[in-house]
Amino acid sequence: MIVCHCTNISDHEIRAAIDWMRTSDPDTVITPGKIYHALGKSADCGGCMPLFLDTMRSNDNLEVPMQLRALRTGATQENTDEGRRQSHRISKQISAA
Repeated sequence: MIVCHCTNISDHEIRAAIDWMRTSDPDTVITPGKIYHALGKSADCGGCMPLFLDTMRSNDNLEVPMQLRALRTGATQENTDEGRRQSHRISKQISAA
């Protein structure tokens, strides 16, 4: 089945690219961009992305490597202070009364 009409990518090609990437590097994180790159193509309009992602998710070799699974439970950008101390923050200006 053709998944991306713009670049003529089939579901078989997506699965083969995922299998090839997982075989060559078992710890790699596979993304749509990496699949396009492996196939020597680039995304065009993006209309295929929901079907492209569904095709990716249906492949058993897509799973995230074990050592990367717990990263989401760690600190995120929203709840960190980026390592800055309070003294380096811009102070509020007090208006003259």
